[in-house]
Amino acid sequence: MLVSFEKLVKILSLEKGQDYRDRAVIGGLDKFLQTWHNEARAEAVTEAQKATVADVHALLSGYAQRERGERMQAVQAALERLHGMPAAVSTTNTGHLAEPAQTERAPDKLPEEDPRLNAPLEQLRGVSKIYARRLARLGAHTIRDLLYLFPTRYDDFGTLAKISELWYGQQVTVAGVIKSANTRTTQRNTTVTTITISDGTGTVQATWFNQPFLEKQLQPGRRIVLSGRVDEYLGRLVFSSPEWEPLQTNLLHTGRLVPVYPLTEGLTARWLRRLMHSVVEEWAGKLVDPLPADLRQQWNLTDLISSIRQIHFPDSKELLDQARRRLAFEEFLLIQLGVLRQRRLWEADPGQPLAVSTELVDAILAALPFPLTGAQKRSLDEILSDLPRPHAMSRLLQGDVGSGKTVVAVTAMLVAVANGAQAAIMAPTEILAEQHYRTINELLSILQEASTRGGNGQGQLREVLQRASVRLLTGSVPKGEKSAILQEIEQGEAMLIVGTHALIQEGVNFRNLGLVIVDEQHRFGVNQRAALRQKGYNPHMLVMSATPIPRSLALTIYGDLDISVIDELPPNRQAVETRWLMPSERERAYAFLRHQVAQGRQAFVICPLVEESEKSEAKAAVSEYEYLRDEVFPQLRLGMLHGRMKSQQKEETMAAFKRGELDILVSTAVVEVGIDVPNATVMLVEGANRFGLAQLHQFRGRVGRGAHKSYCLLIADT
Repeated sequence: MLVSFEKLVKILSLEKGQDYRDRAVIGGLDKFLQTWHNEARAEAVTEAQKATVADVHALLSGYAQRERGERMQAVQAALERLHGMPAAVSTTNTGHLAEPAQTERAPDKLPEEDPRLNAPLEQLRGVSKIYARRLARLGAHTIRDLLYLFPTRYDDFGTLAKISELWYGQQVTVAGVIKSANTRTTQRNTTVTTITISDGTGTVQATWFNQPFLEKQLQPGRRIVLSGRVDEYLGRLVFSSPEWEPLQTNLLHTGRLVPVYPLTEGLTARWLRRLMHSVVEEWAGKLVDPLPADLRQQWNLTDLISSIRQIHFPDSKELLDQARRRLAFEEFLLIQLGVLRQRRLWEADPGQPLAVSTELVDAILAALPFPLTGAQKRSLDEILSDLPRPHAMSRLLQGDVGSGKTVVAVTAMLVAVANGAQAAIMAPTEILAEQHYRTINELLSILQEASTRGGNGQGQLREVLQRASVRLLTGSVPKGEKSAILQEIEQGEAMLIVGTHALIQEGVNFRNLGLVIVDEQHRFGVNQRAALRQKGYNPHMLVMSATPIPRSLALTIYGDLDISVIDELPPNRQAVETRWLMPSERERAYAFLRHQVAQGRQAFVICPLVEESEKSEAKAAVSEYEYLRDEVFPQLRLGMLHGRMKSQQKEETMAAFKRGELDILVSTAVVEVGIDVPNATVMLVEGANRFGLAQLHQFRGRVGRGAHKSYCLLIADT
C-alpha cells in the first residue's frame, strides 16, 4: 500500500473511532483531503492507483457538510477502496450518499419530554420581547433555561416575630394591620412612603424611597407581611425598604426562605421572583427525570421535579439541602459520563504499540547518577505497561515540584525513540520549555557518558541515544532556524521535540509522533491538548501536573485518564515551611530575608503586577524593586524580572541570580515554573490572595531545591 494510502487509512480509522465528528485532523477532513490528493497523485504510478485516488477523493469531498449517516457511509466506502476492494456506493436522488443498510443500535431512550420546554420565553405570559432579551443576558433563552436559572442565595425570612420583641439588626418577618400611611416629597424631589403597622403587641414603622405607587397599595386597614432588617432611626426601631406582600396562605417574597436571583438591567427582584414562581409551578412537572428510581433510592436522592421546586422555593432548609445534593449529584454524574465516554472513544481507536525493552530501561536507570524513588519506579512501571498496548495511553502523572517527573518522562521518550517514533513535550511557557530542553540534554549527556563504559544493555542505549536528537520549538526561535527545525521534524531527523503552543500551529508536521507529553496540563485547554495529539496517528499521551489534586476530584474531572502519583520526594529535597503573614508583619519578613542572605542564601520576592495601577492596591514589581533596593535592602544586591522584559534581559538576570551575583530577585509570576536555583531558600509572596492555589504551590516549589532548609512566606490581609 502506498504511504499516502496508509496515512489516510489511519486518519479515517481515527475518524470512525471518534463517531464521525470530523475531528480526526486539525481543520477537518476536507482541508486534509486537499493536501492528501496532491500527495497521492504524485505517488501513484499505476492506473489502478490513480483510479483509487480519484475515487477516494470523490467519496470524501464535502465531508464537513454531510450528516452523520452519510459520513459513516463515505468513510467505510473509502476504507474499502483503499484496501483494494470495490466501493459499494449508492446515492440518493440528491446525489448524497445513502444511509448505510445497518445502523448502530441506539441506546435506550428516556420518556419523551414536553417539547414546549424548549420554546422561547416570549411564549410565556407577561414576557415581552424586551424582557426576553433581558433574560437572555442571564443565559435564559427557553423555558427549560429558566427552570435551571437557580437562585444565588436565600434570605431567611421564615421567623415570624412579635413587634414587641424586635431588636436592632434582626432579620425578621412581622405580620399586622396598617394603622397609618402617608407619602411625601422632600426638597430634593425624593418620594418617601411611610406606614405604621401593628400586630396587637406593638407598632413599628416601615419606609420606602422613590416608590410612589405604594401609596395606593398600602392603605390603612390592609393586612400585610413585612420581611427585612430591623434598623434604628431617632431612637426608634424601623424597617427601611423591606420586602412586603399581602397576608395570604402562600407567601412568595416574605415569611419564608426567599430566593435571590441574579439580575440584570431592566429586571427587578420581585418581577423575576414572580415569573420564576409561575414557571416552576406550571412547567417543572413536565421535566423527565434522567436518574432511574432504583439509583435515586440507592443514593437517597429526591426526584428531579421535587428538587427543581425546592431549589427555587424551598419549604425548609432541610429540603433545600436535599434538592441541592440531588442536582449536584446529577451534575457530577454527567461530567463523569462525559469524560468516560471520551476515554471509551480513545480506547476504541487503534494506537501505535511501543515495545518496551527491559534491557534498555535497565541500562537507562543504571546510567543515572541517582536511584529512582519507589514512587518514581511505580509510576514508570505503570507508564511502560501502557506503551505496548494496542490502544493509546492516556495517563496523568501527578507529583510535587522536584519529585522527579521529568526523568520518568524522558525514559518513556527514549522508549519511543527505540521504536522509531518521535516524542514531543509541550510546556505552557518559554521559560519552562527552555528548562525542559536543558534538562533533557543534560540527562542525555549523562546517559551518553555512562553508555561508553559498557555493561548490560549499554550498546542498545548508545544506539538509541545516537538517534535521540533534541530540538526546541518556541515562538522566539528565529524564522530561518524555525524552518530548519520544522523540516527536521517532518523528515523524522528530530526525534525529541520540546516546545510551547508553537507545537500545535499549522506547518508543524511530524513524521511519526508516538508519544505526546503535556506539562503543567492545567494551563492548557482540552482543545490544545487534543490538537497536539492530532499531530500524530493516535499517539500515547502523558499529561503532567505538580498541583496536588485530591484523588476523588481527579477521578471525577480526569476520569478519561489513568492516574500515577509520585508521592515521594528525592532524598535531597526537603519540605518547605510555609507561613501566612499579615501586611503589618512585613518587617519581620524583611528581617528574616536579611538573616538568610547573611548565611549565604538567596530569596525571591513575588509581586502580582508589573506596574502600579490606580485601580489596584496590589504591590507592583517595578516600584517594589526600587523601594526594596533603595530603602529596605540598600546593602544587598537586588535584581528584577517580569514578562515585559526582553528575552535576553530575562536570561541575563536569571543567569546572574543562579550564579549567586544577586541576593534577592524581585519578580512577577514569570518565575512560577522553570526556575531552578538550589541556593534560594526564601519565597516571599506579596498579595498572596491575588494568586491561585496552583500558582502559590508552584512559587513554593522554586525553593527547597537544595540542601538547606527553605521557607515560603505569604503576605495577605485575608
